[in-house]
This record gives sequence, structure tokens and C-alpha cells, in this order.
Amino acid sequence: MKDFFKMTLATICGIILLSVVTGILMMISLVGMIASDQASTKVEKNSVFVLKMEGAVEERVDDGNPLSLLFGQADMEMMGLDDILESIRKAKAEDDIKGIYLEGGMLAFDSPATAQQVRDALADFKKSGKWVIAYADQYMQMSYYVASVADKVYLNKTGMIDFKGMGGKSQYMTGLFEKIGVKYQATRVGKYKSAVESVTRKDMSENDREQRMAYLGGVWNHVLKGIAQSRKVTVDALNQLANDSIMAFANPDDYVKAGLVDGLMYPEGIKDVVKKQLKIDDDDDICQLSLTDMMNVKTKKKDKGDKIAVYYAYGEIIDKMASGFMQEHAIVGSDVVEALNELADDDDVKAVVLRVNSPGGSAVASEQMWHAVKQLKAKKPVVVSMGGLAASGGYMLSAAANYIYAEPTTLTGSIGIFGLIPNFSVLATDKLGVTFDGVKTNRFGDYEENLIYAKENSEELAHMQKYVDRGYDTFLSIVADGRKMKKEQVDEIAQGRVWLATDALKVKLVDQLGSLDDAVKKAAELAKVSEYYTETYEDETDWMEQLLGKEDKGTYLDGELRALLGDLYAPVMELRQMQQRNHLQARLPFDVKTK
Repeated sequence: MKDFFKMTLATICGIILLSVVTGILMMISLVGMIASDQASTKVEKNSVFVLKMEGAVEERVDDGNPLSLLFGQADMEMMGLDDILESIRKAKAEDDIKGIYLEGGMLAFDSPATAQQVRDALADFKKSGKWVIAYADQYMQMSYYVASVADKVYLNKTGMIDFKGMGGKSQYMTGLFEKIGVKYQATRVGKYKSAVESVTRKDMSENDREQRMAYLGGVWNHVLKGIAQSRKVTVDALNQLANDSIMAFANPDDYVKAGLVDGLMYPEGIKDVVKKQLKIDDDDDICQLSLTDMMNVKTKKKDKGDKIAVYYAYGEIIDKMASGFMQEHAIVGSDVVEALNELADDDDVKAVVLRVNSPGGSAVASEQMWHAVKQLKAKKPVVVSMGGLAASGGYMLSAAANYIYAEPTTLTGSIGIFGLIPNFSVLATDKLGVTFDGVKTNRFGDYEENLIYAKENSEELAHMQKYVDRGYDTFLSIVADGRKMKKEQVDEIAQGRVWLATDALKVKLVDQLGSLDDAVKKAAELAKVSEYYTETYEDETDWMEQLLGKEDKGTYLDGELRALLGDLYAPVMELRQMQQRNHLQARLPFDVKTK
């Protein structure tokens, strides 16, 4: 017995010691990652910025979270648009960087506008007299669109280009829910507000088809014009290629004949091309700088003059943050309101640029943020720079600004409201035999249960519809006030319709097409300041707070599901999150991520 206790005590001590050592090693690793991430990069003479087009590009990527590396949550390389654009600007300014090498691959963009902004930045880089060369084993359509701006575009001898036009199918789950006895009850305003149709219809409505075709057609024409101009081919010829065959299955020689690429070669061949551009010998090494390297290249901070705040608001609009490391970035209404109020009271900030990239979300949170923007505008100029999306609640957030810029392929508008509640009466009662009974003091004391479980709830739905109608009327008033229009005029272009920015400009939903830099210049002009600098703001949880926080952060299950489900991840998660959202939604009706 004495030996047993000795062994048990020794085991417990061993476990404790192992835990302590593991914890120490983990903290050393974290500190090492942070130190490495913050180390300044020295630019060698005759260097090349290597931008790998692999993974996914989103508006921003949260910095300083090495936990994702430790817990295996970095299977897909995530790149921030802001980091890419800033790195290209640095490469243009650095005399020792002679060119940019684009290494193509499986790259996904959160919107066509994101791809367009990267392409525009590369085109601006070329104005410095420096070169851009692209090479890939395979080009996805939007990565080819970006790469086509290069001086020379090369492809692996056995490579492919997925040049096909734009399109896709949406999942309609109504038939599935009918089989299990669930019916989704939709209350909405706006004939184009089709977000509810995935669970209320079995096919696409004509109104939704109309707005999607208008959007996709506009984006595709923009893409074709860009490629045609860079590759010295015609738009008609490019369209013919996409119509005549599946280009992904074409003989690589056909890409050369069509003018899509300048030559075919194996990977070692592109090294010789880059060395010739650098005018170095065959046995010399190429000085390469990655995106991470470029982010750590120090530049002189211009902090003279007046401060203009650039506040990033990107992701779905929600009332409160959900737990879990794997949650995508979101706009938390209460946090944004607090931040905007602080900017309003900060006398050092002379103007604010809101960088909005959002499909919308909670109508309540959107209205609260709109009110905060309006209060901010009463004290100092507010200019909106729309990213890939500024739709529905994202547009409501933007509507009060003094001036609105959008990228040519920004998706905006979608001025409409909907509510969606599942009814389980058939599943619960008819299929499972569950019945319901109870008492109440007032007529609608059990309205929530009736909406979800009662077979007859027309009165409750009628009240829900009035609630949605009131939300839509408020939305119209907000836009009319901000855009100096009559409510009737807004209603004509609203109805939940999604607008491409080039068309939104014509109906006065935006003021001008332009970039974030253009928005900053406009903010300085409205604030009447000639010398200024910018400072970036965003509500971002520090990674150490995430590590030590008491709330449940979940596991990496979402990451595994994303990898397993692929394109089905978004609709599945949409159904999962539906019950957690506010009843009143001002949200884009479809996903716009593109490859």
C-alpha cells in the first residue's frame, strides 16, 4: 500500500511537472512568434517582392494571434487586403525593390472588388517603371484577372487557366425541410429581398434572377475590359473563349495562341526570367521578400499635421460577439457605437473615414450604428469608403456620411428588411407526437411558442409583418435623410435590390467611384486641412485576452468543418446561426466570394 501511494504521488507530480514545462514551452513559443513577427525587415539591394496568390484574401486579417498556429487553425493562408495594398505601396517606394513576382495558385477573394483593388495597386506599381511578372501552375479566374496586369504572364507547361465567365448555383433547402416537417415563415419587405428564398422556395425567383444577372454581368464586363486592355486582346475574343469550350480543360498551347499567357515553362524556367530582369548571373541567388517581410519593412511614419481616423467596419453586423476562435470577423453594433462616440469626442481627430465591407445583418444594430455616425457627422466630416460589400445593414451604416465612395465592383444597396422564423409543428406533432398546451394571462402571452410550434399562427405573423414593415419604413427614412432624397424616390430603387456600384452611382446611392485613398483625401478636404496623416482604428480583441478570457472559445471544429464542407460550409453555417440572429435582419441575400 505504501508503494502504491508513492507511485500515485510520483505520477501526480510528473503530470504537474509536465504541465508546467509544457506551459513554459508554449509561452516561449508564443513570445518567439511575436518577436519574429515584429522583427524589422532589411531590404537588400536588387530585391524582388514575391506575392503568392494562394489561400484567401479578406478585408483585414487579425494580427498577433499565434494561437491559430498552435492549434492547427492556419490550414488556409489568410491575407489581409490592407496588408497587400500597403506592401505593394512600400515596394513601389523602395528603390532596392526592382519588381514584383506573382506566384499564382488557388486564391479566393471575399469579393470581386477585392481582386480589383489588388490589380489596381499592381497597375499603379508599374507606373514607377518597375516590372511585374506572373507565373503559376494553375490560375483560378480571379487570380488570372489580377495576374493579367503583369508585364509578362507565364504558365506551367502542364498548367491550366480556369477562365469560364461568372455564375453559380444557390442551395434551396425547402424540399429537405418539407421532408422532416419544418416550415420557415418569412416576413419581408422588398420584392428583391431574396435572402429568405433559400428556405422558402425550391428555385430562384425572377426578381432575384434579375438582380443577380445585372450584378454578375456588370462585374464580368469589368473583368473582361481589364484583361483585354492588359493582354492586348478584344472583349469579344475573350467572351468567345469562355463560350466555345471549358478553358480549364484546354491544351496549354491554346492559352498562348489566345494571348492569355506569354509562354509555357517549368518552375525552374521562371527563375531564369526573373534573373534576367534583375540582370544577375545564373548562379546568383534572388533576394526575395515575402508578404510578411514587406509588412515588417519599416517606413517613416508621417505624423505631421492633423489626424484623420480610418475606422474599419467589416464582416456581418451582429448585436453581440459569438464565442469561438474560429468565428469570422464581425461588426458588433454596441462596440462600434462606443468607438464612434470616442472618435466624436477626440479633438485630435479632424475627420473620420469609415471603411465598410459588410453584407449587413442585424437591423437593430445597424440602426444604432447609423445613429452614432449621424452624431459623429454633427461634429466632424465623415466619409465612407466601401469595400467589396456595403449592402443592406452595411448601407444603412453608411447612409449618414457626408460623402460615399465605392469601388467599381462594390456590391451595395439591398435596402430592405426581412424576418425568418422556423415552424416545427409538423415535425413535433405529426411526426414525433409531441403536443402542446398551457395557460396565459393575455392574448399574445405565448406568441413566440405559437410562431414556432402552432399550426395556426396567422395573427402572430401579421404582427411580425407590421414589425418588418416599420423597420423598412425606418430604413427608407434613414436613406432619404442621408442622401437628400424623398422617401418615395428611395422606395423605387430600394425593394431590397442589390446594386453594382457603377449602377448605384446613377441612382445616387453613392457619390463617386474611388479607393480608400480617395476617401481620405475627400475627408481632408471637407475638414479643410492641408497637412494630415491617418491612423487606423478597429475594435479588435487582443490575442492574449482571447487566451485568458473566461468565455467559452470553442475548439477548432469550425475549421475542420470548413475544410470538410468546402463551398457547402457557408449555407450550412447560415442555417446553424439563423436561430442566434436578431429577428429583424437587413442582410445581403447571397454570398459573393469568388475564386
